[in-house]
Amino acid sequence: MDDEAHVRLRHVRMAYGGRRVFDDLSSAFVRGRVSVVLGGSGSGKSTMLRLIGGLVRPGAGEILVDGEEVTHMSERALGRVRRKLGMMFQAGALLDSLTVFDNLAFPLREHRALDETAIAEAVQRRLQDVGLERVEDLLPRQLSGGMTKRVALARALMMDPVVLLCDEPFSGLDPISQRRVEDLLLRVNRAQQITMIIVSHHIPSTVRMADHVVLLLPDRAVEGAPAELLESSDALVRAFMREEDVGGVAFEGTA
Repeated sequence: MDDEAHVRLRHVRMAYGGRRVFDDLSSAFVRGRVSVVLGGSGSGKSTMLRLIGGLVRPGAGEILVDGEEVTHMSERALGRVRRKLGMMFQAGALLDSLTVFDNLAFPLREHRALDETAIAEAVQRRLQDVGLERVEDLLPRQLSGGMTKRVALARALMMDPVVLLCDEPFSGLDPISQRRVEDLLLRVNRAQQITMIIVSHHIPSTVRMADHVVLLLPDRAVEGAPAELLESSDALVRAFMREEDVGGVAFEGTA
């Protein structure tokens, strides 16, 4: 798998003050596949996304994104790499004062020299990609939870990223909306061959959609296909994947 890695972490050490997050984390995410990062509360799931996006720097180790080592890059160089990345935030992170259209148009107006006709066409194309119609004039507060997730995905795709980072895309959704977002992410992945790295705490969705799982345990990271982890010889891995309690310690897959 390492030869096909689109994003790679090598021997990463990360701490916030005196709190250790990662001691010696190595992981690889295959190009064009759906990878899901699981772990308990405080395990470093969201920190991993921030490291990949260059929003925080590790204390040691290497992080390669689309073949470029980002840990020592200048902010200007990082800006160029970040334009290869799309980010779907947990709560959507839409700008409350802007319409759906202007939320989606914002990154193009900031980073692309396009006229308004081309911007409007790009916005319409992305809304079609996520199955939304006639929402351009709505404000974020007028959207349902599932619609907010889909608009957030459309915005994450506006710059044509090669890697999509998703932070808890299923949180706060009812089961039907959750399955719709799950199916939408898979459809986008299959149609556009975007590498997806999804932080989640939802085991059933992970089993259904992931090609590859990174499970962050307190003392190590374990990787593999969902079926492999479900049948792992490691009792803690099996317990987490099956949402069981082992030895008095509950592994619930919390965020």
